Amino acid sequence: MATIEIVGGKKTLSFEFFPPKTPEAEQTLRETVDALAYRKPLFVSVTYGAGGSIIDRTRDVVVDLAASYPFAVMPHLTCVGHSEDEVNMLLDDYADNGIDNMLALAGDPPAGGSDPGGDFRFASELVEQIKAHRHGFKIGVAAFPEVHPRSTDRKVDREHLARKLESADFGISQFFFDPEHYVRMIEELDALGCDTPVLPGIIPVINPTTIRRFADMNEAKVDEDLWTRLERADEHDRLSIAVEHAATMATTLLEAGAPGLHFYALNRADAVSGILDLIGW
Repeated sequence: MATIEIVGGKKTLSFEFFPPKTPEAEQTLRETVDALAYRKPLFVSVTYGAGGSIIDRTRDVVVDLAASYPFAVMPHLTCVGHSEDEVNMLLDDYADNGIDNMLALAGDPPAGGSDPGGDFRFASELVEQIKAHRHGFKIGVAAFPEVHPRSTDRKVDREHLARKLESADFGISQFFFDPEHYVRMIEELDALGCDTPVLPGIIPVINPTTIRRFADMNEAKVDEDLWTRLERADEHDRLSIAVEHAATMATTLLEAGAPGLHFYALNRADAVSGILDLIGW
């Protein structure tokens, strides 16, 4: 299996997918992966729901993709509701299936704000559990350019992020809509002596209503002028506007020194393909 290695001087490409819930969605995902595979991504990641609600589907998608494609496949793993024994069993299963990479996340609590229980509270605790596993996984963590939504102090947030990144192999940022948020985060990490590579996460705004909801959950500031244009456009023009905006961001981020691009593909190939065509990838 492939191991994720992000090194200076070589720009990387990666995509995030989510596990399908129906046979039709499974077919759509496979068609999407097929359509993007020739772009030669370094890796793809696969999400799962709050409280591990669809962890079995995540596991099955990860194992299937890893057996079918030459690039690395990385499952998301969150703290929410998991015991140390459960995490070790899951890591054993992934290791036995040749999965070499994990994305360790705090995760979103279940709807309604109930206490999910479990042995982990912070992603940094989950990182340590994964590092202690016999398999020797490469570990990614999340970074929030506009600070974590539950953070109340930017300085403390960056100090926590720097420590988390230093214990991991790489980071992937939450999406944002102004490249300056990512650039500022990297400058703040540099000032703290943290040089762990962080891939900027880009989400094409193909559905402004849904993505505004995602943004509100993560307290990511939206570009109201962009949203107005998108909401007034028909489906064809909306896709073009979303692609052009994301392509401009991608170019700016690469010119600013980002080690690569990570796309929240939303299980669709058209927007990401359009962006990569525009930037000549």
